[in-house]
Amino acid sequence: MAIYLPETTQTSSSSLTPRQIVAELDKHVVGQSAAKRAVAIALRNRMRRQKLAPELAEEIAPKNILMIGPTGVGKTEIARRLARLAQSPFLKVEASKFTEVGYVGRDVESMVRDLVELGVEMVRAERIEEVRGKAAQNAEDRLLDILLPPPRPLGPDEEPGGRDGLNQTRDRFREQLRAGRLDSRIVEIEVREKSFPSFEIIAGSSVEEVDINLKDMLPGLFQGKTKKRRLKVPEALEYLTQEEEQKLIDMDSVARAAVERVEQAGIIFIDEIDKIAGREGSHGPEVSREGVQRDILPIVEGTTVNSKYGMVRTDHILFIAAGAFHVSKPSDLIPELQGRFPIRVELEALGKDEFVRILTEPKSALIKQYIALMETEGIDLTFTDDAIRQIADFAQTVNEHTENIGARRLHTVLEKLLDEISFEGPDLENKIVTIDEAYVTKMLADIVKNEDLSRYIL
Repeated sequence: MAIYLPETTQTSSSSLTPRQIVAELDKHVVGQSAAKRAVAIALRNRMRRQKLAPELAEEIAPKNILMIGPTGVGKTEIARRLARLAQSPFLKVEASKFTEVGYVGRDVESMVRDLVELGVEMVRAERIEEVRGKAAQNAEDRLLDILLPPPRPLGPDEEPGGRDGLNQTRDRFREQLRAGRLDSRIVEIEVREKSFPSFEIIAGSSVEEVDINLKDMLPGLFQGKTKKRRLKVPEALEYLTQEEEQKLIDMDSVARAAVERVEQAGIIFIDEIDKIAGREGSHGPEVSREGVQRDILPIVEGTTVNSKYGMVRTDHILFIAAGAFHVSKPSDLIPELQGRFPIRVELEALGKDEFVRILTEPKSALIKQYIALMETEGIDLTFTDDAIRQIADFAQTVNEHTENIGARRLHTVLEKLLDEISFEGPDLENKIVTIDEAYVTKMLADIVKNEDLSRYIL
């Protein structure tokens, strides 16, 4: 007997081989083949697990991944693209925001609760798509009732046939509504006010921990009052459609499906994990860092977290951790946590050749983005091959002489390069602009040569 992800996960990746997953990632991320192979295998193993008998599937834990590499080389982007490919609930958190009990900071269990919230939104959006047609029909009928009030009940001596004229009038109104001929009319509808009472919550505590649901205890405070508002027909129709969508969706069913999806397909990306790496026996903030590791450990190992949608097990959530580890080493993490990230991949620093590829190859490459932005002003912007190589060369030079921030340096270099064109764009008479090597040198050479200047500007 095979097990399947809850409801319809709508994942197109179920038939993708690891090679095809890597090919999909190649469309957005340049290089880093080792990291791509690791995440592709992890995703494929998740699909393989779905086809196993429930008893064996329960025993197979996901192989968590530790990515090691400098900033700006694609660690986060690989994880984010993988989640989109699998259409799984995906959450990115910074390890440095969490602290152990007794220190100011977020409770580590909040990452699981946040993931459940994302899962609920995903499932809810899917259910809304399913009921959209029915909701639109119901909203249309309600709006027609406002535009053309329904007739009073039939009297004892009235014939049903006398209502044919009213039905014809209603049909004509429906046609006019769909054709947009009633868009200028104003209608009065009842809308629910979105007013919430204010509460003071003690930092570090959570409602789930004390198992108090304020909405159940004080329903009157959260129901909201209704008031009459005058809206144009299209706005009223949109509001009524949203109201009908909410009525047609069973939120209890959505919550159950979301929790199950998070448990079976959720991905949590823990960034900056090197910032909480500290050796035992050291003093100062290191104590808090080790405490964070010990708090994160049970979440990664597999525990049950209480959320407002019910208990959530983390046994089969895939954890991907990442860090630069330029000061500390992965071995500085506590041994128990190291053991929970059995797959380690090292991402390579980026050079000039990779920068050229990043500028041109990905589906939404930076050069393509700036060309599209300038097109909105009617400007035909083009970059010569020599200009692109020169931009990559300048970015590499600045990274070598200042902080190495990887591909993010391309953003700062391009913004400075196109500063004049972006500012003058709407007023340019000549709408055909070519960026060549000479223009790049003119705009950037002086800044790059002056190390102090490039440190502040680029």
